Amino acid sequence: MSHKAGFVNIIGNPNVGKSTLMNAFVGERLSIITSKAQTTRHRILGIVNGEDFQMILSDTPGIIKPAYEMQESMMNFVKSAFEDADVLIYMVEIGEQELKDEAFFNKIIHSKIPVLLLLNKIDNSNQEQLEQQVAFWTEKVPNAEIYPISALQNFNVPEVFQRIITLLPESPAYYPKDQLTDKPERFFVNETIREKILLNYSKEIPYAVEIVTEEFFEDDNIIRIRSLIMVERETQKGIVIGHKGAALKKVGTEAREDLEKFFGKQIHIELYVKVNKNWRSNANMLKRFGYNQ
Repeated sequence: MSHKAGFVNIIGNPNVGKSTLMNAFVGERLSIITSKAQTTRHRILGIVNGEDFQMILSDTPGIIKPAYEMQESMMNFVKSAFEDADVLIYMVEIGEQELKDEAFFNKIIHSKIPVLLLLNKIDNSNQEQLEQQVAFWTEKVPNAEIYPISALQNFNVPEVFQRIITLLPESPAYYPKDQLTDKPERFFVNETIREKILLNYSKEIPYAVEIVTEEFFEDDNIIRIRSLIMVERETQKGIVIGHKGAALKKVGTEAREDLEKFFGKQIHIELYVKVNKNWRSNANMLKRFGYNQ
């Protein structure tokens, strides 16, 4: 029996449902999902294995016009998604009519590899609007196969999954068949804590935060974690900690509950907050956090 394997890279504007789709395909919550834009900062691989296939999905940051060095690095992750894709998924949502970067859009419409354009959040539309959107995108991206979907409701997602399998090239597996992702455990600790910050704080706080897990000790029954929450200003530090540490305690409790489900073990987690001025524009800091490769 022949074996198929390949890289399936998901791109699109912020907040169109890319992370929801990848998590639906993989069956695990590898990517942050919130209602806030720009929640994905890295390129995250999720690996789906079958007896005769290996699908390597890549969730990428939403396409934006970069305003500072960290965002430049985020867009480099998107550029790299064009370089190794065997199948390209371009994700849009109902009512959307442009990509934030024209150069990326030109790469999509001139792509030599199969392009699937997924029209997401169709549960927020009616039949007339859906037909108009399909006609619009058929003209705009003539090289794409168009699938109306709802990633959140799993509508048409299994059909897209099966179509991707047919498009994968014949190849041996790239990763061990029991591997779920290319990221280490600490990455998912960082992302889980960052997700709780996105959900619990408003304004600039979530975007000025980076997480570093400095200790991750695992034994048979428990994982002990110590993580640093980095902010850019003293005022942000005070907000993150909250009155008598209540806000930080809430983040730690919510993160612990999710991590216990993810790892299937008891978790002990310690969080502390540190100021590192303008880390988002500091090349050395960005390299430490995995942005500048």
